[in-house]
Amino acid sequence: MAAHTMGLLDFLFGNKSAKIKDFQDRGAIVVDVRSKGEYAGGAIPGSKNIPLPTISAKLNEIKKWNKPVILCCASGMRSGSATAILKGSGIEAMNGGGWFSLSQKLG
Repeated sequence: MAAHTMGLLDFLFGNKSAKIKDFQDRGAIVVDVRSKGEYAGGAIPGSKNIPLPTISAKLNEIKKWNKPVILCCASGMRSGSATAILKGSGIEAMNGGGWFSLSQKLG
């Protein structure tokens, strides 16, 4: 049973890594939706900090980038909400999850 579960996790994780690579190959912009204080305490180099409460107000700016967006936060919860907001506005977006684990996948 454990091996089967592990295989499923590897599949999901591998899938996400492939999607991240595809987004990166197309010039994706990483957006960190944590608070400014959290962002200042450590973040992915080159990422943009747009705290979740302000993301809706920034939709026009984000659309102007004309690039796919990878969202991250501390755990993946806030970036999940932000991903739904962006996708709902026609922006190609994915939830990268927690910023630290995402930084290791970006390579």
